[in-house]
Amino acid sequence: MLSKRVIPCLDVKDGRVVKGINFVNLKDAGSPVEQARIYSDSGADELVFLDITASVEARPSILEVVRSTAEQVFIPFTVGGGIRNIEDIRVLLRAGADKISINTAAVENPDLVGQGSQAFGSQCIVVAVDAKRQRTENPVKPLRGHGASRGQKAEDRGEKEYLSSDLSWEVYTYGGRKPTGIDVIDWAKKAESLGAGEILLTSMDRDGTRAGYDLELTKAVSGAVNIPVIASGGAGSLDDLSKAFSEGKADAVLAASIFHYGEFSISETKKYLRNKGITVRM
Repeated sequence: MLSKRVIPCLDVKDGRVVKGINFVNLKDAGSPVEQARIYSDSGADELVFLDITASVEARPSILEVVRSTAEQVFIPFTVGGGIRNIEDIRVLLRAGADKISINTAAVENPDLVGQGSQAFGSQCIVVAVDAKRQRTENPVKPLRGHGASRGQKAEDRGEKEYLSSDLSWEVYTYGGRKPTGIDVIDWAKKAESLGAGEILLTSMDRDGTRAGYDLELTKAVSGAVNIPVIASGGAGSLDDLSKAFSEGKADAVLAASIFHYGEFSISETKKYLRNKGITVRM
């Protein structure tokens, strides 16, 4: 069985790590370079670095911070924010990133996912999905023509369970500022078919609330695709992380506040998960 991953997330604005609630009310949480070094040394499986205002401000990621951070870590390091084309991906990988995360650009130019996968390998391409729950009487419309997920039957992927429920989620872009009218489940399947190696799935409703991950969302997406799903948004306790794996069927968990402010260490997190029967790398 593959080990489940614990991934601290560094949301960066103006060169500093920040954390907010529902994508707003951002508070300073320290230096990204120093935070990255601490997490790398303490046993985190990977790191995610998100330049959260790059797309909104129509600028590239902060390359110097990426380079400095990459020099401090010896674990897989994902960078996202402001990526618009293949050259942006190439520059970030050369600056030290192991993977890149694309959100807005992937929605607006889905071919970029396939181009990146062909040029650098699917293991480098993470499609980030910011998801927001919709009212049941006004569900978002599904995408057309994306096809089945690598030949797997719908019922085997959990799609039947999702379709029989009243739940739906909409994809948002530009740091959670712009609704797209695209259904999250359909977009995740399309991203996989285009060549994405992973889905970074963030619940906008739970982000920063410490109310726990949206387990229904996580389970629905995990059941719809065959690539790893990283659960994000809402971690407030170690039990929340455990449930993301056991109930949400996630392959990895992303967390920020519970780590940034010293509430839990990576080592005690992994000990807790192991005691819950979850396979993790110690």
